[in-house]
Amino acid sequence: MKAARRAALSGATVSTLQSRGSEGFVSRLGAVPRMLRDTFNGSYSGLGKGRLAAMSLALLYLVSPVDLLPEAILTIPGLLDDAAVAFWLVAGLMSATDDYLGASYIPQYATATVIEDPAYPRS
Repeated sequence: MKAARRAALSGATVSTLQSRGSEGFVSRLGAVPRMLRDTFNGSYSGLGKGRLAAMSLALLYLVSPVDLLPEAILTIPGLLDDAAVAFWLVAGLMSATDDYLGASYIPQYATATVIEDPAYPRS
């Protein structure tokens, strides 16, 4: 069961990162400071205090020297718990920025002009 949850989390993270290509990822990453600013000044209520606290704790866990499963003693499990937290944090941030950008995301479409080609006459 745990393996299925980990696989689903990994798949969701990868599909979230690739959902709008590299430009989508960069624009969502650039929206994080604006989203946090708007959350703190009260103009955006989509990122709840509990979710923000959980993301902050995940970030602190990743950068802190204290680890539940230390890499020095338990190499693979020690790295896997950090990877799981990092996957969760990235997926949560990308999902939150998708919600934040919401309707302000305007897809760009290519335009083309159709011309008649004498080699292919209309029938």
